[in-house]
Amino acid sequence: MIITLTFAYTISPIPVKAKEAETLGELKQELAALKKQKADNEANQKNTQNQIKAKENAIVTAESDISQAQSDIETAESNIEDSNAKLKSLTEQTKKVLEFTQQMKSKNAYVEYMSGATSMTDLIMRINMIEQTTESAQNMLEELEKLIEENEQLKVDLQKKQQDLSAKITSYQAKIQELHGDLESYDKFELDIDSKIKVKQDQVNNYVRLSKQKFGKEVDTATLAELDVVAYNGNWLKPLKKGRITSTIGSRWGSYHNALDIGGNPEGTPIYAAASGTVSGFIPRYKCGGNMVYINVIVGGQKYTTYYYHLLKVNVKVGDVVNQNTIIGTVGGYSTSSSHGGYDSCTTGAHLHFGVAKGYFTGTIKRANVITPPGFPNRTGYTFSSRTDYYG
Repeated sequence: MIITLTFAYTISPIPVKAKEAETLGELKQELAALKKQKADNEANQKNTQNQIKAKENAIVTAESDISQAQSDIETAESNIEDSNAKLKSLTEQTKKVLEFTQQMKSKNAYVEYMSGATSMTDLIMRINMIEQTTESAQNMLEELEKLIEENEQLKVDLQKKQQDLSAKITSYQAKIQELHGDLESYDKFELDIDSKIKVKQDQVNNYVRLSKQKFGKEVDTATLAELDVVAYNGNWLKPLKKGRITSTIGSRWGSYHNALDIGGNPEGTPIYAAASGTVSGFIPRYKCGGNMVYINVIVGGQKYTTYYYHLLKVNVKVGDVVNQNTIIGTVGGYSTSSSHGGYDSCTTGAHLHFGVAKGYFTGTIKRANVITPPGFPNRTGYTFSSRTDYYG
């Protein structure tokens, strides 16, 4: 099935180097290998793996704290700006009170006394001594000045906290490198062995079902290509009707961020499939990514995986065939975040983590296969207002 739209994104065909399972039997072998790997880890590397997991979890927590600290800094800056505006307004009101008092008193000595003030504080003190009508204004000025000082100190404290957390991340990464020896490939969204086994088992179950539908029995020699039910697409649509890129693909706070973060939508906003395809993976309530959905698609004759993280609600399951009008789930990331009592430690606010990678989903999103989703720039601040907005 080809979906015809009024625009198309151009994609250069790039072959996938990694060999993927080609038959149902090979897929079963991959599942068996994963289960053996888990057994080996448990038998020989349990202590090391636990240490690595603890450090990775610590990094995730530190990143979440940094994000929250940055949000707190922005709030403090806004409060400071608001306080300064109020201070300026109150200063003008105080001057008017002074002018009124001068007119009422009509005494040269009073004017001379007022003009002798050397500072705003001195001026307020002199006004207070002469006329108690300005007492309320003085109290407000002092309160605002105190608030500004507190906010400035809060900003300094939060920036220090952010620096301290960044230093902790560096320390944790060094420990992971010591234990794991593969820091360069560290991806906080990488699935653990249990989740990879679940993905592979779901895929085996789906292809067994398709084999029985096609041949009336389970045929291990059947190729996945002949069993696949993946629609062909001529182009892409955006997964949301509107949004704003808040984070890009690449290194971020010491780990690899494998997708674009799209904010600007509240929780519960519908998420659509960016291209027609088949659901190839679903990981519920993952520690970093929450509810995660993977969809195999073919666009322009090339195989891709589209993936969607931090979903509040999921409407699809492995094996489902979806089109570009299918609502696969809804935006989450706030109530689902661990900072707000949820289970997802890799988010602090509502957004969609949306990515595209070359090749079909096998349980791992390899960094070398990740591309910028077609129709998007890899930069923060980019906004769109429809699913057909094209960035060229």
